[in-house]
Amino acid sequence: MTQTVLILGATGRFGRNAARQFEQAGWTVRRFDRSRDDLALAAQDADVIVNAWNPAYTDWLAQTPRLHRDVQSVAKQTGATVIIPGNVYVFGETTPGPWSQDAPHGAQNTLGRIRIEMEASYRAAGVRTIVLRAGDFLDTQASGNWFDEIVIKSLTKGVFTYPGDPTISHSWAFLPDLCRAAVELSEMREDLPVFCDVPFPGYSITGNEMFKSLDRMTSYKVRLKRMSWLPLQLARPFWRMASSLLEMRYLWNTPHSLDGTKFRTLLPEFKTTPLNEALARASQLSS
Repeated sequence: MTQTVLILGATGRFGRNAARQFEQAGWTVRRFDRSRDDLALAAQDADVIVNAWNPAYTDWLAQTPRLHRDVQSVAKQTGATVIIPGNVYVFGETTPGPWSQDAPHGAQNTLGRIRIEMEASYRAAGVRTIVLRAGDFLDTQASGNWFDEIVIKSLTKGVFTYPGDPTISHSWAFLPDLCRAAVELSEMREDLPVFCDVPFPGYSITGNEMFKSLDRMTSYKVRLKRMSWLPLQLARPFWRMASSLLEMRYLWNTPHSLDGTKFRTLLPEFKTTPLNEALARASQLSS
């Protein structure tokens, strides 16, 4: 029997990749369009709801609680499982690593607290929920993330730009892998706890390691350049997004990784794309 997934935020990074992976796995995929669709009607008979809605940082406080309340209400009515692409914001800069499903959510900054409260609301609502938690994304096309907007933006000019300390580890996830994991977890949802927090290990690498991998792939010499945060600091008085980006700067100077023990227990046969291949595809260097 064909299963049905409703994708909220289907044009975004996670939603677009999730739709592709669910389709490849034989699911019926419904892409929600906020301009014309009614959530309750669209969710009828859906087995899984992928909640990939992600407002701009500056709208999180105003929009996040309402968006997730709406999804929880519909999921309660239909019995659908909700998948949330979780992030590492909940841990804050003082939580000891590696970060697992049992690591305390110690973030004190505004964006981190919003995510903590959002996830807690699903647990309290009793909605069957899978939080698939990952670090920064590597996408297969330019989608406005840190990797394509900053790190490799000037790569063809021979410049690899890194936003933080290139000697410490940073967590990354290749979106096709992450969304393939979302499909596999969806297919075993009835065997999971009602609220299931699953860290996706992805790649924990330093900026220097990423630089060396990309440098080897290019036919020209590449140099590593540290990104200056001064323009964002100067923009704070007149660009609201600057404050939010600066708020999350600590992730580039705090070594971190996600503990994959639970993930490997649930999906022991899962094969992750080799790092070099993921970087090549994300930077359009693959042949």
